[in-house]
Amino acid sequence: MEPRTAIALLSGGLDSATAAALAIESGDRVIGLSFDYGQRHRRELEAADRLAHSLGFAEHHRIHVNLAAWGGSALTDHQVHIPIDGIKDEGIPVTYVPGRNTVFIAIGLSLAEARAAHRLVLGVNAVDYSGYPDCRPDYLQAFQTLAGLASKAGREGHGTELWAPLVTWSKTRIVEEALRLGVPIADTWSCYSGGDRPCGVCDSCRIRDAALRDAGRPDLCS
Repeated sequence: MEPRTAIALLSGGLDSATAAALAIESGDRVIGLSFDYGQRHRRELEAADRLAHSLGFAEHHRIHVNLAAWGGSALTDHQVHIPIDGIKDEGIPVTYVPGRNTVFIAIGLSLAEARAAHRLVLGVNAVDYSGYPDCRPDYLQAFQTLAGLASKAGREGHGTELWAPLVTWSKTRIVEEALRLGVPIADTWSCYSGGDRPCGVCDSCRIRDAALRDAGRPDLCS
């Protein structure tokens, strides 16, 4: 039997790489899709290229969608500072990018239908961080309904599944699974800053490093 095809949204970070590796383990032929959206941490795009090669993707596409044109986030507007004073439990952080996942998933579904992919692999996570509205299970459930209504494949009863295997996992569990799967963690990029090395103090670095230490791999910390 020919392997089923899956489209994996690949940011270059640990979560999306782990989700893609899980799809590969399940027997899927994986096509990667990455986005240059004007993010200040463009190093993640270089990481995505490396990961697509090392994980053995069948194809890897990079799409330009300039969400930085209107800003609204510390990740796309250099006038807004990246928080570095510790993770806050209240409110949605300034690193939230308005509409980002909605745009990415919509484009991913377009590629999925064109390639007759049975699922769209998402590395979103709602547990450890962030309070982002577009990383929550109810958002994914609602988008799944829309996906079934918005496509020819969906109307014919064989639409694409939004598959987010990590959505309820802790970051430590994600790290442990990445290690089991042989994901090249050192090649991933999670830092929100635009420097040559991870800053170690942004929220993403703090969460990643804490999980790496909990998993017994402090050598991979920032």
